[in-house]
Amino acid sequence: MWITPAYAQAAGGGGGDFFITLLPLILIFAVFYFLLIRPQQKKMREHQQMIESLKKGDTVVTGGGIVGKITKVEALENTVQVEIAPGVQVKVVKQTISDVLGKSKAQAAKEQPGQAQASAAGGGLFARLFPRAGEKK
Repeated sequence: MWITPAYAQAAGGGGGDFFITLLPLILIFAVFYFLLIRPQQKKMREHQQMIESLKKGDTVVTGGGIVGKITKVEALENTVQVEIAPGVQVKVVKQTISDVLGKSKAQAAKEQPGQAQASAAGGGLFARLFPRAGEKK
């Protein structure tokens, strides 16, 4: 005979193959979680905290790149009024604020009195590390 019959081979141990097949998928999901999902959730949480801590006098940047100073926080409407030029105020949705550049000097002094005075006197990190003669560290 010219044609030889083909015989089916018996399937080898089936228990370990299922786990080995799923292992790459599990590893890919773990990499996605730790490199993409988790940092994005952390960034969203920080942005939400920043939005909740907005106060009158903060200098902010909107999503469109407009820089201005908050003049009024409207909690019920979830908006803030931002002064972008002397006498020019716009109403901005809180979620569109992308960054807080600075706080008013009065608020900074309330939050960190010692640090605000040191920075106002030209302190900063360098002055704290290397104080002048007669100053406390």
